[in-house]
Amino acid sequence: MSRRLTPSTITLRDVAALAGVSMGTASQALNNRPHVALETRARVLEAAQSLGYRPPRATLGHHTLSVVGMIVKHDVGEPFVVNPFYSYIQAGIEQECQRSQLSLMVANIEVDRRNRPVSWPPMMLDRRIDGVLIVGAFVEDTIHQIRQHSDIPIVLVDGYAEGNLFDSVVIDNVNGAYAAVRYLIERGHTRIALVGTAPDSYPGLHERRTGYIRALKRSGIRKPYFADFDVTRNGLTRENGYDAARELLGRAPEITALLASNDQVAVGALNAVRDLGRAVPGDVSIIGFDDQDVSHQVSPALTTVRVHKTWMGKLAVEMLRRRAEQPDRPITTLAVSTELVIRASVRSMENRLASRPGAAALTTPL
Repeated sequence: MSRRLTPSTITLRDVAALAGVSMGTASQALNNRPHVALETRARVLEAAQSLGYRPPRATLGHHTLSVVGMIVKHDVGEPFVVNPFYSYIQAGIEQECQRSQLSLMVANIEVDRRNRPVSWPPMMLDRRIDGVLIVGAFVEDTIHQIRQHSDIPIVLVDGYAEGNLFDSVVIDNVNGAYAAVRYLIERGHTRIALVGTAPDSYPGLHERRTGYIRALKRSGIRKPYFADFDVTRNGLTRENGYDAARELLGRAPEITALLASNDQVAVGALNAVRDLGRAVPGDVSIIGFDDQDVSHQVSPALTTVRVHKTWMGKLAVEMLRRRAEQPDRPITTLAVSTELVIRASVRSMENRLASRPGAAALTTPL
């Protein structure tokens, strides 16, 4: 059944369909851009007028992009807590908007336990924005619902959608996890576990899992160790990291190193190691991911994979601006590189061996 068209629901897609042109051509015609044939422009304008199309602000002013919207999700019924990871991305977005003289509106979409929206922010319904940055991992259906609510440009930040339909700024998770595991292997660790993912995790976490497995395989290590939990339902929290790491180390005490899916999980794992009567890094080395503030506030300070979070926000605004100015440009995915930050939570296995009583005899050549 076809949807009912009203002035408030008419989108650029409807105008383009009636005029028999692509959305990019319709956008260029409505924005009075050059290189659009007069006949085509007239057909688009006639279609827009007949449908009662109300263009977003971007088509009315001299600037293609004037007001940027940023959307993050919030679990319905839960107290609102600022995500420390995304707060840095927001800071980057704010800095770039200020530099480019763009206004910024921030809103939360409440989602249910299946990560599906239960309400929509007014800025989406009232066409107050000219482009939107969707920050974080959303269910793909939600992203497409956002797209259906408006025909404005969309950029995903640390988010994914199949079909390559949206520009996105993501993390080079595979190489980040690979570098962390290689660092552990170079220091003599062969029994290395991954804490805080699952085979059906969000794409970003699945990529970290891929990097972990790849590093083991390329070093000839055949046995991976996993401390999985349902990230979608339970979140990447210290509590879940604690429970998962404690259960795994109780089951496989031979493990000497852990790679955590983020720094919060790493802190939980650190506490679990200590509660089991073991030391970090003396008995178990730990590496986090993201380089959140907590990574250098705990003792020992966490070796971690740094994600350039503020730059992700800045680059997303630039990508959104280019999409608004050039609607026909190819869809682009920008993977932001990571770097390993060495602190105090990893120990060389040679040093560990040498520190034990009688170790000298073990290390003396026969």
